[in-house]
Amino acid sequence: MKKLFFNKIKESLFSILPVTLIVIILNFTPLLNLTASEILIFSACAMFLILGIGLFTLGADVAMTPMGEHVGSGLTKSKNLTLLVLVSFALGLLITIAEPDLTVLADQVGSKLIIIFVAVGVGIFLVLSILKMVFKKDLASILLYFYMVLFALALFTLSVDPNLIPLSFDAGGVTTGPITVPFLMALGVGVASTLGGKNSSENSFGLVAMCSVGPILAVLILCAFGTGNVSTPNVNDYMMPSDILSSIITALLSTMKDVAIALGLVVVFFFIINFALLKLSKKKIIQIIIGTIFTYVGLVIFLTAVHVGFMPIGFIMGNQLASASKEIVAIIAFVLGLVVVLAEPAVHVLNKQVEEITHGVVSKTSMMIALSVGVGLSICLSVIRIIFGFSILYYLIPGYLLSLGLSFFVPKIYTAIAFDSGGVASGPLTSTFILPFAIGACEALGGNVLADAFGIVAMVAMTPLITIQLLGFTSLSKKKFSQKLAMRKMLGEKDDQIIRFI
Repeated sequence: MKKLFFNKIKESLFSILPVTLIVIILNFTPLLNLTASEILIFSACAMFLILGIGLFTLGADVAMTPMGEHVGSGLTKSKNLTLLVLVSFALGLLITIAEPDLTVLADQVGSKLIIIFVAVGVGIFLVLSILKMVFKKDLASILLYFYMVLFALALFTLSVDPNLIPLSFDAGGVTTGPITVPFLMALGVGVASTLGGKNSSENSFGLVAMCSVGPILAVLILCAFGTGNVSTPNVNDYMMPSDILSSIITALLSTMKDVAIALGLVVVFFFIINFALLKLSKKKIIQIIIGTIFTYVGLVIFLTAVHVGFMPIGFIMGNQLASASKEIVAIIAFVLGLVVVLAEPAVHVLNKQVEEITHGVVSKTSMMIALSVGVGLSICLSVIRIIFGFSILYYLIPGYLLSLGLSFFVPKIYTAIAFDSGGVASGPLTSTFILPFAIGACEALGGNVLADAFGIVAMVAMTPLITIQLLGFTSLSKKKFSQKLAMRKMLGEKDDQIIRFI
């Protein structure tokens, strides 16, 4: 355990270090002017982020992933479809209500009603995801249908309040946060492995993708038939507090409560299912309890550090860089996107599971490169949208059409992984560092915060769909090329044998 912990800390060090160095290096240029106390607080928070991610990923390996797999396999083995559907809906509902990322978004726009609508959306689409796996339906076809419905509803919402469309698509990204992702992905693995079949690896992915659609649809319905009392964020909430000690204590207590509720719901739900159905050994239960403690402590440290040090610095950076130069803020946004995805806790869980389930065919390195490029492009394009002030639908409609179109030409497992990756990439650092960065830039450029700054989480969730499927397209081309070479070599050897015979 000790060795594993130090390996996790090493991984998280390399994840956080690039973001930290970019901020510190920029502060030595005329573009960024942070005070000594701001740099000190940011650096201290970066150190706590390293510890938090290390503990969280350790806890995810020891507790969250096994819990999800046991629940998925146990419910599937029961062969009770009604029970599977009811438990899936309840799980989706409870885990979403308690997701810290969603609470952060709802607080920023002052609407608790969004949480309820999103929770119901996730519950319904988790049920659909499980049914898709049970009846072995094609993920790409289902996603194509629902995204057509989404964009039809989005176009209708344009006539009601176009400013709320970016918020609707952001909801899909923040819902699949650090608590939801490890559990849902493992749940999919558990169900798929129990069902078996030749496409079990491919079938195990897709739950995160489907559960990202439900929130968008739910918030679009809320926006189309009533605003849900959404308000523009208060810029003062993003400023570095004067009483930093009081701010740390407030953030810590609030985070401890939120994470306790979030993990508590998952753990209690798991133990009820274990008592009624799974009946795991005492040794496994103790392991899960220890892992849950690691997960809890890691998430509390991570989220507190992000709120105290990264949210204000993100806002100040965006504001000062946009004030200095429109071109430079777009370039810095791309660089930030390349490295910020490294610091998302759930990304490491996803990459590890992808490498294991595909037996190394899709490596952690290739996944990380595709995700980094995708997130870099998404944040850069979002800043360009802030500068020129056009609708996010000009990005989302062509982007999703391209990603859905690619799904018919690449291996299906890449499509499933890509759509899961979109939800995973838009984690807590995106909503608490990148979104404030966009709000700061929008304030400096005199834009509409709801219409222009929001939507950046949706962009972060969309671009990996394209880059990872392009990775799959490249691997397919390489495979076909190597097969042709092998065929030519074989035919060449046969020709040589014929010539020698003659």
